[in-house]
Amino acid sequence: MLFMVIENFRGQDAKAVYRRFRDHGRMAPEGLTYVDSWVSADLGRCFQLMECADVTLLQRWVAQWSDLVAFEIVPVVSGKATAAALEPQL
Repeated sequence: MLFMVIENFRGQDAKAVYRRFRDHGRMAPEGLTYVDSWVSADLGRCFQLMECADVTLLQRWVAQWSDLVAFEIVPVVSGKATAAALEPQL
């Protein structure tokens, strides 16, 4: 399943987040796959697309970053898959 992870950097401190990433990597448990990410122009938020079959993997990953980041996690489906699912009803 895909998850849009919205990270709000605590204290707008992107440097602290990127410093930890540089020193320790993503720290994602096996089975949690990074797909892609985008950072807001003001360096206050990051939007990551992650994939996993077990939501507890996301919870373990979030716990490692929660001192620097406040998370919002939204299960998502591609627009193409949604269109296919809705096609019979259109």
